[in-house]
Amino acid sequence: MPRYRLLVEYDGRPYRGYQIQDNLPSIQGSIERAILGFSGQQVRLVTAGRTDTGVHATAQVLHMDLDQDWRPAVVRDAINAYLIPEPISILKAEIAADDFSARFSAKGRRYLYRILNRRSPPALDQGRVWHMKRPLNVEAMHEAAQVLVGVHDFTTFRDLQCQAKSPVKSIDVARVWRQGDEVHLAFEARSFLHRQVRSMTGSIAQVGIGRWSKEHLAKILEAKDRQACGVVAPPDGLYLVGVEY
Repeated sequence: MPRYRLLVEYDGRPYRGYQIQDNLPSIQGSIERAILGFSGQQVRLVTAGRTDTGVHATAQVLHMDLDQDWRPAVVRDAINAYLIPEPISILKAEIAADDFSARFSAKGRRYLYRILNRRSPPALDQGRVWHMKRPLNVEAMHEAAQVLVGVHDFTTFRDLQCQAKSPVKSIDVARVWRQGDEVHLAFEARSFLHRQVRSMTGSIAQVGIGRWSKEHLAKILEAKDRQACGVVAPPDGLYLVGVEY
């Protein structure tokens, strides 16, 4: 029974998140139906990260076991054929080791958050960026973001519905830079808490508009209090852009 590793991109807007849910559209549900369509086999996909409602991915990683030894290119093309016209694409399929796990073998995950920072609203990127009209101080945002790097108790940035056993996580990278009309925030860590990236982004944005300082961000981190968190950024601008193995 060969194990396949899939590299996937998707637009999260039409779905209620990655994870399969009864009677609700999900990325997992759509891909599993596509696999059933071409192979006749009901599989249960394992993912590197369960993205929330409206969150996108350019490099999600999944794995599955199939009864038949299909060529990887056939698996990729067949799943894509059954996914038409949904905004999900299998970029790559390859044979993986029997002990490979998209979730447990992952050594790091990378997220990108896009903020459109201009007066005019997006026409082509509606639902794919967070539109903020007020000018953002990118240098202050980047400097403030460094207080989040390292091992911390991230209770302040942890959703109340988070099921992780511990709020302690280690952030390896937190970067903020401007790219044209957009402000980008990048975060890298082995794993993240539920809605942690969106929570951190919303609070860093408060620094960008001059409402908070770097010292205030450090203070709310140390508070270990969800009520201290700033506005949680919408899912629109969040992308899973890489998984390291």
